[in-house]
Amino acid sequence: MVSRAAGGKIELPWSMDAIRYGEIARDAVEDDTLLFQIVASASFIEITSDLYTENLIEYFRDDPELVDWLAHHWEPEELQHGAALKRYVEVAWPDFDWRRAYTGFFAEYSRCCLLENLAPTRALEMVARCVVETGTASFYRMLAEAAPEPVLRQVASNIAADEVRHYKNFFYFFRRYRATEHPGRAAVLKTLWDRAQEVDAEDAYIAFKHVFCVSNPGAEFEPAEYEVFRNGIRRLGREHFPYGMAMKMFLKPLDLAPVIGRVVLPSATAASRFLMLR
Repeated sequence: MVSRAAGGKIELPWSMDAIRYGEIARDAVEDDTLLFQIVASASFIEITSDLYTENLIEYFRDDPELVDWLAHHWEPEELQHGAALKRYVEVAWPDFDWRRAYTGFFAEYSRCCLLENLAPTRALEMVARCVVETGTASFYRMLAEAAPEPVLRQVASNIAADEVRHYKNFFYFFRRYRATEHPGRAAVLKTLWDRAQEVDAEDAYIAFKHVFCVSNPGAEFEPAEYEVFRNGIRRLGREHFPYGMAMKMFLKPLDLAPVIGRVVLPSATAASRFLMLR
């Protein structure tokens, strides 16, 4: 599943060298506070992928196929996502001290990213990863649709495509573990629901807090600031969030019969739209 060039070098699906950062239309984004907060916060989370990759590798340490994919495919791509977003922030909003804000984020978040937070079984951890990849693929698809600037649309589209492929790989490993662990559909549904309810995920909250504090020197951070940020994302979601795609990915681990899936999907999509916009 991992593509390597001659000499063993890993070939990523796309390269930052192909992104024309020098052509960023700064006038289209420089005064967009919400967009700045979204991209900067996302860059922090993505570029810290090595922390949770370490946890997953430790959890699945005796599964060489999964460990190899995590270490040599998933992590390098996730780190490139962070680097690509970081570079965008540095060019589009050059007055923001990215390094200072990230240092604060890492110091706080690294204390929360623990092995003990993973799911109780391997199959259910793969379900949890499918939920996360559903969220990220949908988020970056939304960002690509909503972005008012071509370079950001390209970066977000590249990341969204990667996240869809990551989902497919985690789903492959889920099916493999399901064949040996036999988790009940109720346990799968509970894991799906529990992860989907984490709308105030620690990483997103902590990332936003440090972006806000450094970009608003002297201002005291209040949780209400994060709610304003979330409301802004909801506004984008009204027009740009790919609800149908997200729900198809979300429901797939339940392995519903096709006829049931056709009945459930419209209602689930409508429910997801309500939850996103509430």
